[in-house]
Amino acid sequence: MDRPIRVVVAKPGLDGHDRGAKVVARSLRDAGMEVIYTGLRQTPEQIVEAVIQEDADCLAMSILSGAHNHLFPKVVSLLKERGVDDVLVVGGGVIPEDDIPGLIDAGIAAIFTPGTTTTSTIDFITQNIKRK
Repeated sequence: MDRPIRVVVAKPGLDGHDRGAKVVARSLRDAGMEVIYTGLRQTPEQIVEAVIQEDADCLAMSILSGAHNHLFPKVVSLLKERGVDDVLVVGGGVIPEDDIPGLIDAGIAAIFTPGTTTTSTIDFITQNIKRK
């Protein structure tokens, strides 16, 4: 790899809690990845634009608000509409186990729930990244 893995970390929707996203972002940085954190309350359109502008290899979304079944698939759909099919998309946050299969079917490569180690997240991204 000629450059570090670039990860956009995003908080979609009206969720105002970003402690977990910041912990993940810091862990990814410590693992040698280049991390762009978009901040709170991002629309799906803003997230997709950041992924494109930053030439990201991975998008990591975090949500606690319960809107994951709407917002995560919306972001994946917008990425496809823009022709972005080489970005690994992962999600995390307080997401019920019963919702995970639908999110995977919608194009989210993995869902990381509370208690997942940052090492597990780093390993998954490193092993599943699609380099351009």
